[in-house]
Amino acid sequence: MIAKTKTKTKTTTKPKPKKSSATKAKPRSRSKLPRNYKPSESEPFMNKRQQAYFRDKLQAWKEEILRSNRTTLQNLQEETEKHADIADRATSEADRALELRARDRQRKLIAKIDSALVRIEDGTYGYCEETGEPIGLKRLDARPIAILGVEAQESHERRERVYRDE
Repeated sequence: MIAKTKTKTKTTTKPKPKKSSATKAKPRSRSKLPRNYKPSESEPFMNKRQQAYFRDKLQAWKEEILRSNRTTLQNLQEETEKHADIADRATSEADRALELRARDRQRKLIAKIDSALVRIEDGTYGYCEETGEPIGLKRLDARPIAILGVEAQESHERRERVYRDE
C-alpha cells in the first residue's frame, strides 16, 4: 500500500497596483520615432507613425503641465506668510487667485489631453467629430487636442457668437 502525502505549497501573489481614476488613457512608453520626424501629407492619414507622434506630443504636454502644477502648488504652500501691509496682502491674494484660476484651466486641459489619448487608442483621433473628415495635420500639430476641422470650428464659433449676442 502506497501512502500519499500532501504537501502544502505556498503561493503568494503580488497585489496588483491600483489604477488611478485620473488616468483614463493607457500610459505608454515613448515610441521609437526618428528624432526629426514630422507627419506629412504624403503618408496615409493617422498611420501608426502619426499616431505615435501625436501620442508622444500629448504625453509630453501633459507631463509638462503636471510638472508646472506641482511647482505652483509648492509655491502656493510656501507663500503663506503674513503681510503687515494690507496692500501687500491684497496683491498676494490677487496673485494666488490668478494662479488657482490658471491651475483650473490646466486641469481642464489635462482632461482634453486624456480624451485625445483615448481617441488615439480607439482610432478616432484626427477626425472631425461633426463631419467625420480628417482634421488637417497642420491643425493637429498646432492644436493636438482639436476635435473639429477648421470649417466645423468656424461654424461652431459663428453659432456661439449668435447665441452670445442674443
